[in-house]
Amino acid sequence: MTKLYVNGTEHEIEAAADTPLLWVLRDVLKLAGTKYGCGIAQCGSCTVHVDGTPVRSCIAPLASVAGKQVTTIEGVAEGETLHPVQQAWLEHDVVQCGYCQSGQIMSAIALLERNPDPSDAEIDEAMAGNICRCGTYQRIRKAIKAVASP
Repeated sequence: MTKLYVNGTEHEIEAAADTPLLWVLRDVLKLAGTKYGCGIAQCGSCTVHVDGTPVRSCIAPLASVAGKQVTTIEGVAEGETLHPVQQAWLEHDVVQCGYCQSGQIMSAIALLERNPDPSDAEIDEAMAGNICRCGTYQRIRKAIKAVASP
């Protein structure tokens, strides 16, 4: 049994230590917001926060997150109130197909937590590991800038 804290709730997980966190989230905990994209940490669709740091859950073994705080896209809103980044995504019409968006949002939140007023270059650098096949990168940058505090 592995103790895991996901979105503020403690879970006892019965799975092999090398099971990717992504599969624990999706298959065991039934949190489907975190997406499987490439399986090799190249696309960013599976990004979650582990103790506040963005992590690609497709390659993070369960043992590496034991006892740590994991936050998924389901855990960033406050009840019915969206996280400011989620709200900006809606206001700037970022989503096209939507598949990559949970990972994009999680990366954007992590960026803004460590750098509340990033430049365009800093946004591009922080978001570089998140691929959007629909190409909504300009809208993603606008949404991040809308939440940034000058």
